[in-house]
Amino acid sequence: MEADIAVIAAMVIAFALVSRRVASMPLTMPMVFVAAGALTDWFGVVELAVETEGVAVLGEITLAIILFGDAARMDVRSLERQVGLPARLLLMGLPLTVMLGAVLFALLIPGLSGWEAALVAAILSPTDAALGQAVVEDRSVPKWVRQGLNVESGLNDGLAVPAVLLFIALATGEETDPGFWGRFILEQIGLGVVIGVACGLIGGALLVRAHRHGLVQGIYAQLATLSIAVLAFAGSEVAGANGFIAAFTAGLAFGAATGREKAEEYDEYTEDTGRLLAIASFFVFGNLFVVEAVGDTTVAVVACAVLALTVMRMAPVAVAMTGMGAAPQTKLFIGWFGPRGLASMLFGLQLLEEGVAEGLSDADELFAIIAWTVVASVVAHGATATWGARKYGEWYAAMSDHERDAMPESSDVRDRRVRWSLHRAPKV
Repeated sequence: MEADIAVIAAMVIAFALVSRRVASMPLTMPMVFVAAGALTDWFGVVELAVETEGVAVLGEITLAIILFGDAARMDVRSLERQVGLPARLLLMGLPLTVMLGAVLFALLIPGLSGWEAALVAAILSPTDAALGQAVVEDRSVPKWVRQGLNVESGLNDGLAVPAVLLFIALATGEETDPGFWGRFILEQIGLGVVIGVACGLIGGALLVRAHRHGLVQGIYAQLATLSIAVLAFAGSEVAGANGFIAAFTAGLAFGAATGREKAEEYDEYTEDTGRLLAIASFFVFGNLFVVEAVGDTTVAVVACAVLALTVMRMAPVAVAMTGMGAAPQTKLFIGWFGPRGLASMLFGLQLLEEGVAEGLSDADELFAIIAWTVVASVVAHGATATWGARKYGEWYAAMSDHERDAMPESSDVRDRRVRWSLHRAPKV
């Protein structure tokens, strides 16, 4: 194990030494470390012996920290005016994605039951905040698009949990009580929001107050911020709520309590920790699962992965955005940048658990669909994120003021124009 850790540490150092050069290429950290994990396993350089439960814990904590950090750096005030897009993507796009995916997978793999097809579709419905980072950080992309994608990726992980667990129960023949599932969904979402908001608001307010009175040093303010993210996630899990929803809402509340500038300052160490854990998660995924999935690869598996990243995502997004006045370029951009990553990996691991696998027709084949979808997303979205964001930003910048005003949720553009005109107005 010590030798394996040394190899991974050396890879992180090597990547850091060329990271600026890599940033200018169609190459991303997830691409590099998924490939590194797979190659080191293929050639027997690193053969990790990690239980599925340990991999799940690593992935869960990583995702929770990333979700908290992304939410903490969001502009909460503008989000209040721009809630239309994420609401449509979550309330309309997400269910449509699961339904369409279930139909496509059932048609491509006849041996799947309807509930198994729905299960795989639910697992592949959440988008990944880590893989979409290049898009949501590019300021040339309109804020309403960036924040819409960010909120979607922050909340759809938690919203997918009840669906995944329900479809597992139905696919494996477990007894299902409608009353239980109603209470479960309420606890998962409602209690998760309450715990997350409480942790973020109270933790942020205490931190600001202590900082104002000179009671806290900078490094410990950053460590406390990381601990607030972990507390929201772990506390909600202990209480039977959804940790991902709690982490994301805690980040939103923390940003509101501390102010955006302070939130970015406090969140610096949390962001770095999230990146390091993401490196470890993608390497472990590549090392433990990618080569294993090769043995279960068929034409149908590859077709499912391709459709999961295209039709299964783009068609529901187009339907959900109908009536918003969005241009076809915007619908295409939002539809394409729905990468699958950590959340799908975590949900997919549940298929390999002993009790679940025994109740499924072919758990290995189902996991192969998930694994190849994640790998394809890491490559395809990683290679196109920077280029796509730049091209879309150039298209948006070339639009006239009249065309921009016709776009949905563009109040941030109009507000800036009004403030500029008032600033330029002659003093009376």
